[in-house]
Amino acid sequence: MNTLSHIDRAAALESMAADGIDVLVIGGGITGAAVAYEAAVAGFTVGLVEKGDYASGTSSKSTKLAHGGIRYLPQMDFALVHEALVERGRLFHNAPWLVKPIEFVLPLYDWSKKPLGVPFAPPGGAGLPAMVDGGLELYDTLAGRLNVHHHSRLSVDDVVARAPSLSLQGLRTAFAYFDGRTDDVRLTLANLRSALAGGAKLANYASVIGFETSDGAITTALVQDLLTGADYAIRARHIVNATGVHAAAIEALTGMPSQIAISAAKGVHLLVSANRLPVTDAALVLPETDDGRLMFIIPWRGAVLIGTTDTEGGDVDSPATTRDDVRYLLDHCNRYLTPQLTEADVISTMAGYRPLITRTGKSSRRLSRSHLLHDGPCGMVTITGGKLTTSRIMAEQTVAHIARRDGRRFRSGTRDRVLDGGERWPLDWDALAARYPIGDLTADAREHIAESYGGNTPELLRLFSESSAFALPLDRLLPYVAGEVVYACRYEGAQTLEDVLERRTRIALESHDHGTGIAPTVAAIMATELNWDENLAQREVGTFAANCRVRYGVAE
Repeated sequence: MNTLSHIDRAAALESMAADGIDVLVIGGGITGAAVAYEAAVAGFTVGLVEKGDYASGTSSKSTKLAHGGIRYLPQMDFALVHEALVERGRLFHNAPWLVKPIEFVLPLYDWSKKPLGVPFAPPGGAGLPAMVDGGLELYDTLAGRLNVHHHSRLSVDDVVARAPSLSLQGLRTAFAYFDGRTDDVRLTLANLRSALAGGAKLANYASVIGFETSDGAITTALVQDLLTGADYAIRARHIVNATGVHAAAIEALTGMPSQIAISAAKGVHLLVSANRLPVTDAALVLPETDDGRLMFIIPWRGAVLIGTTDTEGGDVDSPATTRDDVRYLLDHCNRYLTPQLTEADVISTMAGYRPLITRTGKSSRRLSRSHLLHDGPCGMVTITGGKLTTSRIMAEQTVAHIARRDGRRFRSGTRDRVLDGGERWPLDWDALAARYPIGDLTADAREHIAESYGGNTPELLRLFSESSAFALPLDRLLPYVAGEVVYACRYEGAQTLEDVLERRTRIALESHDHGTGIAPTVAAIMATELNWDENLAQREVGTFAANCRVRYGVAE
């Protein structure tokens, strides 16, 4: 199994600088990861650099859905919905341990006016159920043979069974339809590890600080290692800018004006305890908000995820949740739910910025999530917009564009190709227990491990042979085990304490203390793996603790 350790990261930067590459991808979110994977499968030599951690931006702050974008049907964006539904179906096949069907309950109330963003409100609500039913029928039809299950209308008993927290007062009718749920960080890592298997060289905490050009075309990217301060000059025939909300800033590093305008829209999610908001395996759609959006209430890792907001502007480098964001989400939830939530019920928050392509006269919530692929200044290729679900087709189009530049024939090799982690799926736990010292792993831990690592689970379990301590839980209330910290450092490129506690695991989000209590334990494990001295380990713990309130709480 290919490793992605701190040693591999340093070697990747040295190799890219020494040998040059065909394609340098800037940005380690889901889009950049998918481009690197597609390009590697197509036979290009590929490098990827990311100024922070992989998936540390928007790609770890999503609603954790692989979906068609049902709210785009009233906008008549049928092509986008069809494209996303097809890609959703491919994700079910290509990442079956990460992307799974989930049922959504969609209620309609006596006061509903424009559910799902329908373009007009019928007088007295007459015909609304039929309109929604027709929209869901179209949603099923656009998915074609890749559809999960057909939508249906629910009885009151069905609603109670699926959504026990939903208020029945004024409920007119309800529907059930299906989409996909996923782990956004794990999906990004699966793409990166698939690219790695294809020969790609990957480096996080490596920032592009400038370019060298010749005859008006980029020849070299100037990259700074943010962990060591070392500078590298990486020659590349093609530069792909996949930096999301930072795409215009990367274009400007050429010394030429950026050719795009990105509208950044902040999306906030809340995590609350399932003890306060009882849920089943089904998710809930709140069909209408004051600003014409949808909201989702989704069972997630034993808790409940609520989101999202859509606020234009802000500091894209330091996204933060405000009390207004929390109030907006809780106020809308409390209109539809019997448990009346307060800020005290919020375990943690997530804030991130979505890159939306600006269109004159449209607010961000009205912008299409369709993506933009274009030739930027000095020959740079910029791919931006889109969403998690459509990352693969965005990558396919990007690499096809590069291949045309080279006069090469291109046919995507990723459409039906299983991502890294899917080769040995599903797991046989009886066979694994006979081969590896899995000890007293709880049922919750086994489920978590299987859904996180898929067919790579044996590599994690093999670590238990090095030390029985690696099979022990990190937090008695959560399913994570100590060996995951080692795995994150060796195989998933974790470089900092935050990388492990926020992204390789989600302890920072799921724990009421955001992981500060176990941070010294995790740092000690990482110190052994990454050759930290005691001072560095202590600094990591201090930095993590200092950042917790800003990253996972509410800004004052």
